[in-house]
Amino acid sequence: MVAAKGSGTKKKKTKKRSPRKAGTSQWTERVQRGTRILQVPALVKLPWLVHGFSTRVGGVSKLDGKRVLNLGFTEWDARDNVKENRRRLQAAVGAQDFKLVSLLQFHSDAIAHFEGAPTEPSRADASVTKIPGLLLAVQTADCVPVLLVDPKNRAVAAVHAGWRGTLARIVEKAIGRMQMQFGSHAVDLLAAIGPAIGGCCYEVGTEVAAAFSGQFANAAEFFDELRTGDEPNPLQWLNMMPPGHQPPPKKVLLDLRKANHSQLEAAGVTAANIFISDLCTGCRRDLLFSYRKEGAETGRMMAVIGIRASDKKPASRPKA
Repeated sequence: MVAAKGSGTKKKKTKKRSPRKAGTSQWTERVQRGTRILQVPALVKLPWLVHGFSTRVGGVSKLDGKRVLNLGFTEWDARDNVKENRRRLQAAVGAQDFKLVSLLQFHSDAIAHFEGAPTEPSRADASVTKIPGLLLAVQTADCVPVLLVDPKNRAVAAVHAGWRGTLARIVEKAIGRMQMQFGSHAVDLLAAIGPAIGGCCYEVGTEVAAAFSGQFANAAEFFDELRTGDEPNPLQWLNMMPPGHQPPPKKVLLDLRKANHSQLEAAGVTAANIFISDLCTGCRRDLLFSYRKEGAETGRMMAVIGIRASDKKPASRPKA
């Protein structure tokens, strides 16, 4: 059949995609008075929720001749600077009147449940609450920050997951704690995995790979090459070194974000409700802090989350 004249389909013009903000997918930036934070639109839509992932931009601390937003009490920075930086972060996420609840993190699977404002920091690497006015916080400079939200029960969690915490399944345990304390169901949860060191930059020893291999059936998915250090070396005689004096096995690259994403799904969080920043702290030292790349004289970022006492959001202030 011959198509009638003029009935041919016109080619649709392809719209140019706008560039991703800060190198993230499905994330947005918020800048207030120079303080630059990252947020997830799906979480921003909840009127009772405040949240954000800080960057190194917009503070009063001075590092390598530049002003940075260091949020951790480090030896190189003054406490007053850090307090002011924390005040700026809270203002940027709209939580000026919240009580900032940070932790004494020690790469564990310990989880603190807050039913009120604490008088002293808790030794833990994750926290959960459903009390309005508390701003849960975890500090990172390479490790994975994870924020969890239960929209039905209005409960939240903040998780710090380094390789030890990831190996100990701290994200899964945080979900379990929310289930126990608040009646949360994993299928209802929203999860945001913030900026962290990527599989492109995070070298670990084969003993770490061996530990993950013993804990996770899909561990091979988290590494560029899963080697445990026990593999035979058929060319060992070439290095002319006696037994027991062989060079250590080559390091492997670990993707902690992928490992934590896997744990979230294993716990029952749906893939559509998991939002992952693709920013690598090792690659983006213009925007983020990295202990691995910069050493002890680097700053700390924070991932924060809290519940408003009222559903009404405060009026947005103009950008500066």
